[in-house]
Amino acid sequence: MMEINWKQFKSGTDIRGVAVEGVPGQEMNLTSEAVRRMAAGYLIWLSEHTGKPASELTVAVGHDSRISADRIQKAVVDAMLSAGVRVLVCGLASTPSMFMITVDWGCDGSVQITASHHPYYRNGLKFFTKDGGLDGSDIEKILACAAENKAPAYGKGVAEMVDYMSRYSEILREKIKEGVNAEDFEHPLQGFHIVVDAGNGAGGFYATDVLAPLGADISGSQFLEPDGMFPNHIPNPENETAMESVCRATVRAKADLGVIFDTDVDRGGAVDSKGDELNRNRLVAIASAIALEGNEGGTIVTDSITSSGLKEYIEKTLGGHHHRFKRGYRNVINEALRLNAEGVNCPLAIETSGHAALRENYFLDDGAYLVTKIIIKMANLRREGKSLETMLESLREPVEALELRMPIQEADFRACGEAVIAGLEAWAKEHGWEIAPDNREGIRVSFGEGAGDGWFLLRLSVHDPIMPLNVESDAAGGVRVIVEQLCEYLRTCSGLDISPVTKYLG
Repeated sequence: MMEINWKQFKSGTDIRGVAVEGVPGQEMNLTSEAVRRMAAGYLIWLSEHTGKPASELTVAVGHDSRISADRIQKAVVDAMLSAGVRVLVCGLASTPSMFMITVDWGCDGSVQITASHHPYYRNGLKFFTKDGGLDGSDIEKILACAAENKAPAYGKGVAEMVDYMSRYSEILREKIKEGVNAEDFEHPLQGFHIVVDAGNGAGGFYATDVLAPLGADISGSQFLEPDGMFPNHIPNPENETAMESVCRATVRAKADLGVIFDTDVDRGGAVDSKGDELNRNRLVAIASAIALEGNEGGTIVTDSITSSGLKEYIEKTLGGHHHRFKRGYRNVINEALRLNAEGVNCPLAIETSGHAALRENYFLDDGAYLVTKIIIKMANLRREGKSLETMLESLREPVEALELRMPIQEADFRACGEAVIAGLEAWAKEHGWEIAPDNREGIRVSFGEGAGDGWFLLRLSVHDPIMPLNVESDAAGGVRVIVEQLCEYLRTCSGLDISPVTKYLG
């Protein structure tokens, strides 16, 4: 194959690329040969990590519902069989299940074929061991092996078709049975009506294989059938159209709860009985309340864009500690691991995007596990005559919120973005602005009453040449007041396209 830039495939801790031919403006680069070389690179890394030759490894392979999944799975499996690996072919599977198989069935590693919520024509690879997902530096090593076309010694492996999703569903069912501990132990969700929206991804199993056997009424659930073209809406709890869809479905069915997953089920969102989203800050609040049960005074790690009201909720209502950190689900998980290693009681790492990783669940970001915990809480609250909504009564939510994304136009976008942030920090100090003391990403500045009554966070995107700007205010019109003040500085910046800001200000 023509040599290519292998670094283009790295997307944080994942590998991603264009996997379908014929899409205008999207040249296919995730070819079968490229995938084979990446899979061989993973085997070299895994052999070094485990101390085993490839011929003694057992590796599981699964995929989400994308139309390129079968082709990519074949390339991965062929590369592994050529190295003598025992391959457990799982077929359609959720990403969290492909981690759990390393713990539950003792696989040396696993590969999930997915591109999360990205468009149908993209796909990618996620890698696991029993210690969790790989870090960005591990991905770099795998791609370096692929670039050099390194492969383990030739062997003759064996492929076995297995159904791990049935076992994974059983684990979730048992969790609900034990957590609810109903009089009818085998049917703890009898009398509950729960709508599931799988977005035609891999999450349909949650309705049919987890909830229904436990007695739940799942009528009104939608888009459970896998369809890699995603014909109904993007499978993404952050997508406005997707959330509107599940909100309507929940109200239409008169359900107690609605849940929605992204394509590979590592993220989840929920909707209450009134059709209001339990998403972003509200989802973080509920997950924090659940995680702090039995962990009084514990620390919750979130990403950087959580609201001031959420911090108050965690610290004043729940009695915990709030630790803001960088965006990126691996960043918040790794920070939680670091804190626990230092002796800090940290039971939860969560991003506002819906990536939630509980310590009790191996710090695995698992949308189905998070929803399972929410359903258990809902059932137990009903015994007390309460609901999920009552948990959030003291959560102060912003009056206004805004996100704008400004493209960076310089080739060295990271250096440009860092210069913008450094300049803003100096500007803020010069103008007497209040810089957040727990600032760990970009720069977060607060404004008092009369000056916007809120805050902004300007940061550099984890992967892309973009500077996202998040603004919240507790006063009507406050967001505009804050953006106007910030725009004075932004007009002095070179290499940054501030048109989204000037367009907002009109």
